Amino acid sequence: MESIVTLRKSIDKRLAQLELKAQPKNLYEPISYLLALGGKRFRPLLVLLTAQLRGTFSSQILDPAIAVEVFHNFTLMHDDIMDTAPLRRGQPAVHEKWNQNTAILSGDAMFVKAYQLITKISPGHLPLAMERFNETALQVCEGQQLDMDFEQFSEVSQTDYLEMIRLKTAVLLGFSMELGGLMGGFDRKDQQQLYEVGENLGLGFQLMDDLLDVYGDQQKIGKQVGGDIIANKKTFLMINALDLAGTDVRRQLNVWISIRDVDPKEKVAAVKNIYDRLKIPDLVKIKMNTYFDEAFRLLEIIDCNKEGLKIFNNFARGLIVREG
Repeated sequence: MESIVTLRKSIDKRLAQLELKAQPKNLYEPISYLLALGGKRFRPLLVLLTAQLRGTFSSQILDPAIAVEVFHNFTLMHDDIMDTAPLRRGQPAVHEKWNQNTAILSGDAMFVKAYQLITKISPGHLPLAMERFNETALQVCEGQQLDMDFEQFSEVSQTDYLEMIRLKTAVLLGFSMELGGLMGGFDRKDQQQLYEVGENLGLGFQLMDDLLDVYGDQQKIGKQVGGDIIANKKTFLMINALDLAGTDVRRQLNVWISIRDVDPKEKVAAVKNIYDRLKIPDLVKIKMNTYFDEAFRLLEIIDCNKEGLKIFNNFARGLIVREG
């Protein structure tokens, strides 16, 4: 049974060993750059930790786990372009360090690399793995489109927002655990329940990220604080604030949402002040914890190796208590 530290080292080592051609330099260098920026490696760790719930770590499951991380980073490269985000993990985003066209094409190459890696799975598992990976990849694209569409909507319901983040973020965490369950020897019913565990974790973590985007420390979260406010995103915080605000406060929020030519720091501070007055952070934490609680409830009723379950829970609960 491998520790989280050992698994993370295996992931980082394998990512560093990915076969990327030297030329064209501007196609492959941005991929190496983004992957080298680090990150929590949450998704591939979920794959490996889930597989360990029924047994021990095997190097044969490493490449499919890495595929999920490469796919995730592909989405980040393209998301940063669409959001005009200047930073990724505390460093210039790829489109800032190179240019937008380079970032688009390098992202496309990462998508292809993810397919190459996931096909390294055991031949007996390949048809189901590819079917579920394709379904998940399309759902992530659907979620990203909804996220962009919501920026143009005057109102977005909590239900619509939660469905958007389910697609954009949570389904990939669900797939990570489902993939780990497939390779770890769980039956199809348990694989599907593991998917639900991952999806609930994903919903909770996305709400946490929404909160940290406003209240986190830029040095710790590695991206611009208040980026969602600056981009006028209809996050769970903003939707709740608009729902709870009185007429005057709602008017203030709508002014800040619509205004463009303003100091970003001033805009973030003003909206954050409204969130504080309406106690929005408390509401987000309550909703966030309902998803985390459901994830652990579902996991408890699956037959798992006790040591593997302990390692998994320590990892997941450690992320839940993290601060920006």
